Amino acid sequence: MSPESFDVRARLGEFSPRPRRKRVVLADRRGPHVPRVRVEVEEQTGALEGLVRDLVEKQLRVALLLSGTVALVLFGLPLAFWLAPTLGDVELFGLHLPWLLLGVLAYPFLVVIGLLYNRKAERNEEDFLGMLEE
Repeated sequence: MSPESFDVRARLGEFSPRPRRKRVVLADRRGPHVPRVRVEVEEQTGALEGLVRDLVEKQLRVALLLSGTVALVLFGLPLAFWLAPTLGDVELFGLHLPWLLLGVLAYPFLVVIGLLYNRKAERNEEDFLGMLEE
């Protein structure tokens, strides 16, 4: 039977009753209402502009501080090896120090910086929400 020749109405009969549609609800609306804080944040009332600006400035400050730390360490190490070539001859665990620091230990360093940023950003957001709920 080809898809073109398949007709549901013909198989069920022209006058067969259609099945009732069911409404699918993903969230129970009888629960607690939307908090006032959430509504105010979405509406961006005048009183919140200063608080939102403060949150953005804190987030930017943390991002710039940690980005500067990454840049200082990851660009400073090659500079240190260039200025003091004897550091490149040092071996630890069978690897030359530049390879160990820049090729191996740089990745755990970046993971730690990412975790620090995430923790600070969440703390800033919690402080922001705490100020709104007061």
